[in-house]
Amino acid sequence: MISLKINGRTHDLDIEPETPLLWALRDTVGLRGTRFGCGQGLCGACTVHLDGVATRTCILPVEAVGDAEITTIEGLSEDASHPVQQAWREIDVPQCGYCQSGQIMAAASLLAETPDPTDSDIDAAMTNICRCGTYDRVRKGIHRAAEIGAGKA
Repeated sequence: MISLKINGRTHDLDIEPETPLLWALRDTVGLRGTRFGCGQGLCGACTVHLDGVATRTCILPVEAVGDAEITTIEGLSEDASHPVQQAWREIDVPQCGYCQSGQIMAAASLLAETPDPTDSDIDAAMTNICRCGTYDRVRKGIHRAAEIGAGKA
């Protein structure tokens, strides 16, 4: 039995310790907002927060999570009111949307560390891949989320 703290709740899961966290979240807990992309920890579609840090889950075994608090896209905010979610809607960031939960989680982690990032900060932190190439809109969305977070509506 593996015990995980996910979005503020403890889940006791009957899964193998080497099960990737991504599959525990999607298949066992039923939180499908976190996506499978490459399966090698490279693309970022599977990004969630572990104790607030953006983490790729497709290659992370559940046994390595320990007591860390896991936050998925579903737990970022109950009503999609997180500044990044607001900015994503306002700027209309996604094209196909497949990678966007990972993009949003990476952006939220960046803004928690760096509330007013420069373009260089964003480029360094946002290593998630978008096959549609919406990188300019992602950058604009992050800048807008920083404004929203600072109360500049």
